[in-house]
Amino acid sequence: MSTTLHVCITCRAGQEPVAGMECPGARLLAALEAGGCPEGVTIRPVECLSACNTGAAVALSAPGRWTYVYGRLSPEDAPDILAGAGAYARTADGLVPWRERPVIFRKQSIARIPPLEPVP
Repeated sequence: MSTTLHVCITCRAGQEPVAGMECPGARLLAALEAGGCPEGVTIRPVECLSACNTGAAVALSAPGRWTYVYGRLSPEDAPDILAGAGAYARTADGLVPWRERPVIFRKQSIARIPPLEPVP
């Protein structure tokens, strides 16, 4: 099963727009794409994750797994985000053991959403 790393590309992370400058979410997407995807992970830009007060935000999801939303992220966090996405992709249910999660995933979680289908 493929894991999707959704990246909010419209997220301004509480900042006022600056003419000619990409918003923080778009800069985060560029850093993630430049970092290279872990095996089994697809990066997908999305218009909004409704985490505007805690952006820039990403979400990790896969069929039959828990979904996670993380916020207060920056392009500098890209290596940790990609490592966390890889760990998530290697799970059967989306539950990465606490100590195996990058610190940003432990401290910057916004939501945990149950799978639509029962977890095996």
